[in-house]
Amino acid sequence: MLTRAGLLTIRPLQNTTADLKNLARWLSNPQVLEYYEGRDHPFSLADVQEKYAPRLLAADGVQAELVLLSRQPVGYLQYERLEAETLQEYGLPLEKRIYGMDLFIGEPSLWGHGLGRQVVTLAGSWLCREAQAQIITLDPHVNNVRAIRCYTACGFRQTRRLPAHELHEGQWVDCWLMTKICEEPHESGVESTDRR
Repeated sequence: MLTRAGLLTIRPLQNTTADLKNLARWLSNPQVLEYYEGRDHPFSLADVQEKYAPRLLAADGVQAELVLLSRQPVGYLQYERLEAETLQEYGLPLEKRIYGMDLFIGEPSLWGHGLGRQVVTLAGSWLCREAQAQIITLDPHVNNVRAIRCYTACGFRQTRRLPAHELHEGQWVDCWLMTKICEEPHESGVESTDRR
């Protein structure tokens, strides 16, 4: 994924010290970890290299992206085409091209200013247009009100509750399966370069 709109860019995470250090900084911040990975699991640079190195994620079908605002890294996004086993678990149609997306804004000072909505909208548009997704999913914790509000504003709807879906800070937590159906392609004014 390489896509831009205004001051916002989403580009592939690179296996560079700079990119991985940004991830390590965000993933050792308790505010970020409250809903992503868990506050009991801060990441060192070595941890990030072990789990988030782009080649390792790609081997599992996950595409890792960095979010930049005015060319400065501010967040992380990943996406993958969901396989039949996950589609069955979610109760989604096997014949559809369905992608799962996960993300966070790593700079808490930018929270609450609409940046998350911009990122979700831009990434979702790219997935619908370039990856030819028919449905996109997200699965926030049921108590992550800020994320649910953001995703709802971007056209996602709560499809079903996923009981004990994720192990987080030593407890199994429920998540919402949120889905968005891609509309027919149309001009969006978004600059995009397909890097698949």
